[in-house]
Amino acid sequence: MGQNFNQIYDNSIKNPEDFWRNVSEDIFWFKKPTKILNKSNPPFYKWYEDGITNTCYNALDFHIDNGKGDKIALIYDSPITNYKSKFTFNQLKEKVSKFAGALDNLGVKKGDRVIIYMPMIPEAVVAMLACGRVGAIHSVVFGGFASNELASRIDDSKAKLLITASCGFEPGRTVEYRPLVDGAIKLAKHKIEKVVFFQREGHEINLTAPLEISWDEALSNAKDKDCVEMGSNDFAYILYTSGTTGIPKGIVRDIGGHIVALKWTMKNIYNIDENDVWWSASDIGWIVGHSYIVYAPLFKGCTTVLFEGKPVGTPDAGVFWRIISDYKIKSLFTAPTAFRAIKKEDPEGKFFSKYDLSSFESLFLAGERADPDTIKWAENLLNVPVIDHWWQTETSWSISGNCTGIEMQKTKYGSACKPVPGYDVKIIKPDNTLAKPNEMGDIVVKLPLPPGTFPTLWNADQRYKENYMSNYQGYYQTYDAGHIDEDGYVWIMSRTDDIINVAGHRLSTGAIEEVLSEHQSVAECAVIGIKDQLKGQLPIGLIALKAGVTKENEIISKECIQMVRDKVGPVAAFKTVIVVKRLPKTRSGKILRGTVRKIADKEEYKMPATIDDPAILDEITENLVQNGIIK
Repeated sequence: MGQNFNQIYDNSIKNPEDFWRNVSEDIFWFKKPTKILNKSNPPFYKWYEDGITNTCYNALDFHIDNGKGDKIALIYDSPITNYKSKFTFNQLKEKVSKFAGALDNLGVKKGDRVIIYMPMIPEAVVAMLACGRVGAIHSVVFGGFASNELASRIDDSKAKLLITASCGFEPGRTVEYRPLVDGAIKLAKHKIEKVVFFQREGHEINLTAPLEISWDEALSNAKDKDCVEMGSNDFAYILYTSGTTGIPKGIVRDIGGHIVALKWTMKNIYNIDENDVWWSASDIGWIVGHSYIVYAPLFKGCTTVLFEGKPVGTPDAGVFWRIISDYKIKSLFTAPTAFRAIKKEDPEGKFFSKYDLSSFESLFLAGERADPDTIKWAENLLNVPVIDHWWQTETSWSISGNCTGIEMQKTKYGSACKPVPGYDVKIIKPDNTLAKPNEMGDIVVKLPLPPGTFPTLWNADQRYKENYMSNYQGYYQTYDAGHIDEDGYVWIMSRTDDIINVAGHRLSTGAIEEVLSEHQSVAECAVIGIKDQLKGQLPIGLIALKAGVTKENEIISKECIQMVRDKVGPVAAFKTVIVVKRLPKTRSGKILRGTVRKIADKEEYKMPATIDDPAILDEITENLVQNGIIK
């Protein structure tokens, strides 16, 4: 590009229309946009309003048209079933256009909603792209989600069709989807017209006509279908965020901005070119899976990996190294939780030495705050840059990070580096003034947000405005708290809800967690603020230990308390550390701090829909009782 990072960033903030006009030249348009940004109705900004394009065309047909049809687009690897396969762009397009024909036969038209409730199998990707091909709006729901959660998404989206599978596989167990789907259909007020079941080998189920049809039957008389021309501001998908209360929020993505932004990120943020192999170890039910398993890598034309497994247990803590070695992966993007799990299971990295990782150049972490200890552990083991970056379901791509394809910035442990081009990030203090460097406050982004972010919520413009755009006029509220230092680095310290007030002092739970994670015996930790009559709130720490630790729990707890006292200071009033077997998490790896806080404070709470294992909350409750937190 010839410009350094600061020049590119400044240009994106000062001249957003010119910047994003130039970027949009890199994608396929049936009709190129002449209107780059419509600012007439804030906060409802529209990018590329008069452009006409198609998601699936940009993911597949475009590369085939440019002579790349025989290149590997998708690699599928399932250590759970021991099945592996590869698909070229030609082969993937063949499957997608055929399934798009099946959708057409089933009456799915442009603008109709289709729920995809699938395990991590190639057919899930095919279904997503086929929706894009015919102009349907897909809503992917994590396979195995509870019936009531699936029902609420059926009702809100008014979906015409549900695409699912006979089952999903977790380490050591099979998750039958049929009862969950049946339960959701019974609970839902809106009636699904058809359910398509993909029959997994050895786990076939009997289907009941006319409501149910198998994937193969749906394909049996389907004809190839070309891409439908779509307006840039038409919606590609709805992805529901799983709030712990109320109706889930339907985040929508407009087609044009989504393609433009995501394709740009692959080179500029992740330094991935067309001939590279990329792996995002997530699930298609989450935003990371949408953006970086399916869409961004396919828009870019590189090879993407679909992995049906876990960082540990399928079969061991070396599976990530096996995948990187087998497929010559250049970069991996996963959650810090995945690496904490590997570190906990194999703290000395014994599995690592078995594999050739000479192709590997960088590791990207997001989804949970990456503690410095985990980053340093991964750096020492992998000997490559380990980059923490920060973004949200709402944005679909990184707000803050190290743009390795533009200019590598130095690492500051604990920081998500600098705002990415397109995002004008500010810190606002409780008194509504802009913070100075290193002052703590709410992290906000000046409007308009860049392309690819959410233009609204599904059928809920008012909710979009009130929830995200009203507290700070002219800004998007991220609901994360932190500070920006004198060098422009962003420090995400906690969710706004996790800022605790100890005797009038606002403290970040993230700052205390950072200290705890430095203890050599601690694999991962969580800090919550519990009610206290005297001080308002008091922090307590929950820690899970690395495998093979022999030191007594009591000694470790005392050492941890002392470390916090030394590094954060007495102001934290930090006196309690509880050793737990494991921490409660969502399936995407986020620690459920808010739920633990409610348990500790004896408040009513709703079982989080996304919880990995509900039994863990009973374990935590018992730990809190034993340690006198719950009396």
